[in-house]
Amino acid sequence: MNSPVSPRRLPSPSPAEVPRRRSRRWWWVAAAVLVVVAGVGAALFEPWRLFTRSSIDEAAPAAAATPAAASTSPAPSVTMTPSTGPGTAVPAPSSSPAPATTSAPDTTARPASPEPLVDGEHATSGTATVVTAADGRRYVRLENFSTSDGPDVHVILSDRSSGQADWGVYDDGRHVELGELKATDGNQNYEIPADVDLAGLQSVVIWCDRFDVAFGTAALTA
Repeated sequence: MNSPVSPRRLPSPSPAEVPRRRSRRWWWVAAAVLVVVAGVGAALFEPWRLFTRSSIDEAAPAAAATPAAASTSPAPSVTMTPSTGPGTAVPAPSSSPAPATTSAPDTTARPASPEPLVDGEHATSGTATVVTAADGRRYVRLENFSTSDGPDVHVILSDRSSGQADWGVYDDGRHVELGELKATDGNQNYEIPADVDLAGLQSVVIWCDRFDVAFGTAALTA
């Protein structure tokens, strides 16, 4: 009978090869971890936005026209010619109404004084103004505005004063969201909700909600 064939054994690595194999394995693990960390960091920080810009040029808020003043027209003027005697024709009275007059509608938006934007986490410039239109709607208008791009940047009103040394305090107390920042540069408007009481609110803030930091601020005057 044939003797059973014993399985072939691979040669054991030499003591010098073991550290090298382990080292290669750790390199693969480290590379995989770095790829994951880089992906998460890119998604969170969006570093390319440090180099991106956008612009907008919105017109100042259009003020609604107030109702026109009632038309006024004087009663028609009637000229009577007295009769000179029997058989003399009397001309018919002439009626010449004056043209109706109306007052021009008030379409002037009433702005508060513009306040300069000052730097926070990023260089920010321009002015912020609260504008009240004739129909009562209120807006924050940013003019000649410029700031850095970033993820999840909004315009808010805060009860903290402008120019705080700690750029992360503006949402700690009362604050009002006006919407996502429309562009890094240019003139733009943000409507203030009708039910918002501006009393006690002190600043307009360009706010990065993802990192809880102000890009820039301006005093709020209404």
